[in-house]
Amino acid sequence: MAIADNKKARFNYTIEEQFEAGMVLEGWEVKAIRAGQVQLTDGYVVIKDGELFLIGCRINPLRTASTHVHPQADRTKKLLMKKDEIRRLVGKVEQKGYTLVPLNLHYKGGRVKADVALAKGKDLHDKRETEKKRDWEREKGQLMRHKISSPRKDA
Repeated sequence: MAIADNKKARFNYTIEEQFEAGMVLEGWEVKAIRAGQVQLTDGYVVIKDGELFLIGCRINPLRTASTHVHPQADRTKKLLMKKDEIRRLVGKVEQKGYTLVPLNLHYKGGRVKADVALAKGKDLHDKRETEKKRDWEREKGQLMRHKISSPRKDA
């Protein structure tokens, strides 16, 4: 079940590979995520000292979460993956043009997981092509619906 999607990611990047990572969260963050107070649009993943960190994922705290905790909405969250997967990602990210982008947050077995993609940035003409393709698919669907719903006059 998806919690939050990063819709800009598939538009701005060409997705090469996709990985699932666990997240280190505080209690108030889990409550806020369950209430739908999460935004992933500006998020990105960095590798620091052989560990993955999610930056820019905004979790708005609930007013009723706690009285003694002072929540930070833009806190850097650590992502959990196996060491060999991280090493492989480090090798690819160091290549020219590759980056790590969060695609979505979802539940798996009661835990919050993040889908992280190894991606390459799209050029402006690629983005235009994606937009044209999306518009054509929408227009084609409208034409098909219109054709099916209108009665035939030659029968």
